Amino acid sequence: MSDLPLAGRVALVTGASRGIGFATALALGRLGAHIVATGRSTRLLESLDDALRSEGLESATLVPFNLRDFPAIDKLGQAIFERWGRLDILVGNAGQLGQLGPIGHVKPDAWAELLDVNLTANWRLIRSMDPLLRIADAGRAVFLTSGAARRIRAYWGPYAVTKAALEALAKSYAAELAETAVRVNLVNPGAVRTAMRAKAMPGEDPAMLPTPDDVALEIVKLCLPSCSLQGEIVDLGRPTRP
Repeated sequence: MSDLPLAGRVALVTGASRGIGFATALALGRLGAHIVATGRSTRLLESLDDALRSEGLESATLVPFNLRDFPAIDKLGQAIFERWGRLDILVGNAGQLGQLGPIGHVKPDAWAELLDVNLTANWRLIRSMDPLLRIADAGRAVFLTSGAARRIRAYWGPYAVTKAALEALAKSYAAELAETAVRVNLVNPGAVRTAMRAKAMPGEDPAMLPTPDDVALEIVKLCLPSCSLQGEIVDLGRPTRP
């Protein structure tokens, strides 16, 4: 396993219990990384661990919790430092679609939850994991965005707001790290065969869409030590320049 490009590296993936997060964690594990997987469902995280083990890969460190539990994010950063002394890869994948509809009809609790999960949790991850990424010889952070952040349309307001803010957050963070070995980028996966997409577009034929595995392969390129991109939004369907 030592000849694998991510052998010995530690990768934290949020929302790893299903969809793009699950596929990305599995893809990183196949390249030798030790996976620290977060998600709300212990059962689904155990399915990821089973998938890794079934391929003869290293078992994952499973951390089931809700990302709205912000102190738990800080505790996770401390635990990673105490066990490994660094973090090589952070994939901020977890996100919610929230309530689609007129902005004036969105309930305050729904608005707050969407901001917490899609934006504030990623800021808390940066706050807690930044020192660990800087310790690594080639720290990499990738955040999942959406075309909704830039293609504004009716009834998608809260989701679009959180993704636009996430892009500003990640790009600002990347600019701060320009003179370091850490690389920070975003991926817009586009339409993908996920439960979130089915919720947003219930009449769409999922068989016509790319799979989470397809997206994971592109995310992994941005996690490699050889990746030189910084502060970019990679819209899938366009070639990356690792």
